[in-house]
Amino acid sequence: MPDHKSINKENITLPVKGMSCASCSARIEKKVGELEGVDSVHVNFAAEVATIEFDPQKISANQFPKTIEKLGFEIPGLRRLFPVEGMTCASCVSRVEKKLASLEGVREVEVNLATEQVLIDYTPALLDFEVLRSALEEAGYHLLPALEESEGISSQTDEERHLKHLAQLKQKLILSGLISLVVMFLSMQSLFNIELKNVLLFVLATPVQFFCGWQFYRGAFNGFRHGYADMNTLIAVGTSSAYFYSIFATLFPVGTPEVYYDTSVMIITLVLLGRWMEARAKHSASSAIKKLMGLQPKTAHVERDGKELEISVEDLVVGDLVLVRPGEKIPVDGILINGQSSIDESMLTGESVPVEKKSGDEVIGASINKTGFFKMRVTRLGKDTLLAQIIHLVEQAQGSKAPVQRLADKIAAIFVPVVIVLALLVFAFWWSFGDSFGPLPTTPFLFALMAFISVMIIACPCALGLATPTAIMVGTGKGAEMGILIKGGEALEQAEKLDTIVFDKTGTLTSGKPEVADVLLSPGAVLDTDHLLVLAGSLEKNSEHPLAQAVVSEVKKRGLRLETLSDFEALPGFGVQGKIEGKNIFLGNMKLMEEKKIDFSLVREDLEKLTGQGKTPMILSVDGNVEGIITTIDALKPYAKETVHRLKMMGLKVMMVTGDNRKTAQAVARKLEIDDVVAGVLPAQKRDEIRKLVAQGHKVAMVGDGINDAPALAESTVGIALGSGTDVAMEASDITLVTSDLRAVPQAIELSRKTLTKIRQNLFWAFFYNVLGIPIAAGLLYPFYGILLKPVFAAVAMSLSSVSVVGNSLLLKRFSPSKF
Repeated sequence: MPDHKSINKENITLPVKGMSCASCSARIEKKVGELEGVDSVHVNFAAEVATIEFDPQKISANQFPKTIEKLGFEIPGLRRLFPVEGMTCASCVSRVEKKLASLEGVREVEVNLATEQVLIDYTPALLDFEVLRSALEEAGYHLLPALEESEGISSQTDEERHLKHLAQLKQKLILSGLISLVVMFLSMQSLFNIELKNVLLFVLATPVQFFCGWQFYRGAFNGFRHGYADMNTLIAVGTSSAYFYSIFATLFPVGTPEVYYDTSVMIITLVLLGRWMEARAKHSASSAIKKLMGLQPKTAHVERDGKELEISVEDLVVGDLVLVRPGEKIPVDGILINGQSSIDESMLTGESVPVEKKSGDEVIGASINKTGFFKMRVTRLGKDTLLAQIIHLVEQAQGSKAPVQRLADKIAAIFVPVVIVLALLVFAFWWSFGDSFGPLPTTPFLFALMAFISVMIIACPCALGLATPTAIMVGTGKGAEMGILIKGGEALEQAEKLDTIVFDKTGTLTSGKPEVADVLLSPGAVLDTDHLLVLAGSLEKNSEHPLAQAVVSEVKKRGLRLETLSDFEALPGFGVQGKIEGKNIFLGNMKLMEEKKIDFSLVREDLEKLTGQGKTPMILSVDGNVEGIITTIDALKPYAKETVHRLKMMGLKVMMVTGDNRKTAQAVARKLEIDDVVAGVLPAQKRDEIRKLVAQGHKVAMVGDGINDAPALAESTVGIALGSGTDVAMEASDITLVTSDLRAVPQAIELSRKTLTKIRQNLFWAFFYNVLGIPIAAGLLYPFYGILLKPVFAAVAMSLSSVSVVGNSLLLKRFSPSKF
């Protein structure tokens, strides 16, 4: 006999990141084990997994990741973009989101009607694709495999799917349009007796109703089967009312029967026309992705075993030696090892001027070799290349949703049921009280029927659902063309609200490649300038810091030899120390000298003078005696001053925060006309400065490029990372500038403002259209002006509402940033 207690038990295994010792696993076991319904917990510290046995009737599996994450550990999740088939209007968005969000293991769901995709953040240990797919099948939709899981071909498949859908719509539209013209012609003629004419109209209208309009019936039936109503329901019920009434009047004529076959076929034709135009416009809105995908070359010339071979890019491996001739596209990312050339990176970075590359420089896949022949070594392939990362970022951004869309989604969720109820009330009103307003053009029943159909057809939740995503699609796509990668709708919306821009100095406002400007000896120094440089270079030779590299570069330039170093220690925010020939050597700023109680009073005046000139001084001491000063200077980046001026003209406050000493920082700030400077801060203090500004109510953008900027980027309202910087900075940012051109900063903010303007215009039009259109369709103007909107005109208005919203978003393609 089975143990009755264990019948309902389930086991799950969750990956857990962030455990540093056995006590971490004990904490997890204790906390999870205290939850009601949990029978046992075993955490394997070495394998970084937690196995939990529990009763699903007493506790949801969703509770375990939440509990573990509250303890400070991480349950790795997946964030995937899935195409969805079957969504036709804004009310579908809410339904898909609710269905997926109800699944155990789903953390976050964002549905985009414009791209017909859903972005799902989920815990793979709790569910997989089949569970997601089955859940949506139950709701009447079809989920396709994630874009990221198809090894680079799914976007192509997605493109083929869109083109096939467009072709099918076009075929049905042409057939429906031709038949509709014949139906309209016959309806206005008296070539046949009335009974024969009505039979001919029935024969012609039937294929339009049930072949060309079958998608509306299928969608409405799916909705009925799963307990909801959407745009398909409105169109199917509206056209069916006209069609089936006409059949009744044809089969059982009374006097001269009025039929409305022309109404039903024209509505279907006009709706198909609207959907075809909308699909074309949405396809055009995603052109940025298609352009990026088309950049990847198909083949590469590779040197293997002394022979040159032409192979598929997919067959390349890291370390391959690739030959690139003038005019060819660089196949993948790599390092130039032999030769030099001028490279056109404009399609990726937006930089119109070709970039000069020499041996040792990185080259970007899909950029164009303009002049010289060179050899490169492959460093990144597939999804690791810059092009693949850009495509991924743009796809994620275009699948996201702006917070401003939430109200529209809430309204769209209840819109269709409200419209159906309203249409029934309108029908009942005109049938019951139509004669009270004077003579009607037809019987009260037929007048009420026309008003009912008009209300059903004119109501359009589609415009509400498309208002935000289409603008985000075009805006982020336009940004990608300019080398501005915006991570999603929320980043766009926050960027539009910014009031303060905070720049890091080194590598952001300056080139980040300082050079030695002065080598000065202190009074009473026992070293000469060359020996001073050798000691400094020997200390700095293993460091990646830009100042260290400047010193080592100067040593090499002078042809000097470095000495053996021991007991080296880096002192972040201060400098470095070590031993050379048994002597204690310190190299760093004034804070380091003060910390080590080394007297530098003899050079204090020189230090103040040099920092006032915008130079960065480093003091070198040997066994407690200051021997001299080495200064470096970091040139301003091109357009730095113009960028600051442009941001101020846009009404933004500009600040600079840096780890450099105050005098050096202020000298740079004076050149750039920046009034607010925070100097001498460590990385954590940069973050604190940003946090302070945000706490004061400011909407702050942090612009940086280095690892030490990542905390401040993450803390800011909008983090902007320069593309010449590090992957860590880009990961922490909301906007990544692929280019290192500072002018892209105001351009990104300007693009955000333009995109949000389009979103507001779209939302206003979508709301205004329905608020105005539905009362007119219901016959509100008839008692006063004798005007009742015919169902055919209602169909025209409904189609135009969606198309106008998408068309308005497409105007963003013409966006051109202000010149400066």
